[in-house]
Amino acid sequence: MLMSSEQSLSRELAHFAATVALAEIPSSAIDIARLSAFDWATCALAGVDEPVSRAVRGQVLREQGVGESVVIGGGRAPARGAALANGATSHALDFDDTHFLHIGHPSVVVMSATLAMAQRCGSTGADFLAAVIVGMETSVRVGKWLGRGHYDVGFHQTATAGAFGAAAGAGHLLKLTTEQIQQSLGIVSTRASGLKVQFGTMGKPYNAGIAAANGIEAAELAGAGFIARADGLECALGFGQTHHGSADMGALDDLGSDYWFEDVSYKFHACCHGTHAAIEALSSLLDGLGADSQIESVTIRTNPSWLTVCDIAKPQTGLEAKFSYRHLSAMVMAGLNTGDPGSFTDEVCGDDVLISGAEKVQVVGDPSIGDTATNVVVQSVDEVRRSAEFDLQAPMTTIETGDRLGAKSTTLLGSDRSRQLWNAVQKLETAETVSDLVVELEHTTA
Repeated sequence: MLMSSEQSLSRELAHFAATVALAEIPSSAIDIARLSAFDWATCALAGVDEPVSRAVRGQVLREQGVGESVVIGGGRAPARGAALANGATSHALDFDDTHFLHIGHPSVVVMSATLAMAQRCGSTGADFLAAVIVGMETSVRVGKWLGRGHYDVGFHQTATAGAFGAAAGAGHLLKLTTEQIQQSLGIVSTRASGLKVQFGTMGKPYNAGIAAANGIEAAELAGAGFIARADGLECALGFGQTHHGSADMGALDDLGSDYWFEDVSYKFHACCHGTHAAIEALSSLLDGLGADSQIESVTIRTNPSWLTVCDIAKPQTGLEAKFSYRHLSAMVMAGLNTGDPGSFTDEVCGDDVLISGAEKVQVVGDPSIGDTATNVVVQSVDEVRRSAEFDLQAPMTTIETGDRLGAKSTTLLGSDRSRQLWNAVQKLETAETVSDLVVELEHTTA
């Protein structure tokens, strides 16, 4: 359905969140929700020993409280605290999915919030999946409404748009009315936060945790009768206006019938998603060069928007290396596995071979190239010039995606753990509770 500019963004999103049922959602969207749950859980389990995970989990557990929800890595906490810890943990490796319309990572926020709330509410697996879809779709729609200007000026959409998705998903599980969910969106409009300047530090995964916790807090307060400015997202001097939002009402097009979150893109390299097309293109070129070829130069042409995100010229830490076209290209040329989080250590940043390789790489902003695509040119010392393009939005079937996610999960968790986790996720649609998935998350790889 098409909405006029006079209609309220918050009201329409709230009505969608309050009234949609899993039976009304296309099977293709449910399939993607299951794949996203599997990938999110994999990333969370693999990230439990990261410093940011330990720090946030430790803080949450020290505060104690009612053990409503599992804290991945050990222990239980109130739903809001569990969402905070799990959001940070699942984004700690920066190996989770991305939506390029949303310009952020929807699963880490929405999954962390909805799973915590599903445990508190005793929800069925079907209700949990519906809430996941509500939250992911709301995040993407709010991200579209805020627009590129919001992101380009420095706001982290994972945390900002994501918080609205978390509130909608949590409100769905609490069975809030349209009016109450609209209130929760109004409440979260004064709570949502997160800056891109934190990229390459522990602050980035912390942003995801904050958003998940903010969403739960807003939904709980709205359910308790808390009254805020219900149109705080879109009103004059509201979140959108004060955070450089474009107020694109096209964000409501076909809401409830067309599920935009299905275009989510999964990561198969343990680094910033903006670098993945370049890695794929460069890898394909190296396969054709032969073992004895020597590279003289590499030119990466990418959309200029990525230059402020993942073009750290000389990374000093493993976290910064994940946001460096040059360093990542050097890793590919040196044969290091970019799909293994263990490849990203502080020590590799000082490796002479990688430093030398990075010096051969030039990164050029090209506005004619889409957000998800990259062109790479390799010049070898024998004066042979080769080029390749790659687009992350190239079609991939659900089966192909599941196979690649399964391989990724096996690398991170081992075949037995990966298979058990996959089985738990596949049963969600008919499960009376989310307990099978929770059991898998309680047993960490540590």
